[in-house]
Amino acid sequence: MRAAVVVFPGSNCDRDLAVAFKAAGADVEMVWHKDSDLPQGIDIVGIPGGFSYGDYLRCGAIAAQSPIVKSVKAHADRGGYVMGICNGFQVLTETGLLPGALLRNAGLKYICKTVGLKVETSASDYTAGYNAGDVIDIPIAHHDGNYFADDETLKRLQGEDRVAFTYTDNPNGAQADIAGILSENRRVLGMMPHPERAADAGHGGTDGAALFRALSGALQTA
Repeated sequence: MRAAVVVFPGSNCDRDLAVAFKAAGADVEMVWHKDSDLPQGIDIVGIPGGFSYGDYLRCGAIAAQSPIVKSVKAHADRGGYVMGICNGFQVLTETGLLPGALLRNAGLKYICKTVGLKVETSASDYTAGYNAGDVIDIPIAHHDGNYFADDETLKRLQGEDRVAFTYTDNPNGAQADIAGILSENRRVLGMMPHPERAADAGHGGTDGAALFRALSGALQTA
């Protein structure tokens, strides 16, 4: 598996994401947001958490206009894999690669804690390492993680089995408790919680490691 991790001004989880990819056997390249092209032969692009451009305007709105994002969108359009975590999820909704938007938390406060996530589907290369219905512990760290979409979009996501994760105890007001969703071809994942922060026993938990292992296994056999 060859992975690229995009780095924006304000990214603060880029190295954590690279470490999680490497632990799953990936070769990783860090890509600066002003680059125009992704490296050749990339299988998956990771858009990390943080506060790109200081979260000015809307979270992820400026990052979505960065030069590298055109290449990320082209990669996705070709059927390539893209994973956006926290601020990365916000960027993916701003680009239109995933539907909906991430609004201010319902309690209007920044939340940083470990939460329970229910795995809603195992029918994706990201979630194949879990069983549907599993509950895993994954950290969150966000101020704007309240997932919103219109009723038609929500029905489509649920009807097409594209809700990847839901919160067991909704911390931010997200509609339908949504914590992560998949694209129509199931190769783009956006999620607010941080699986890369739960991929090493030394950091307090390993429930996120299965996501990276499953993805690596799928790409190695593709």
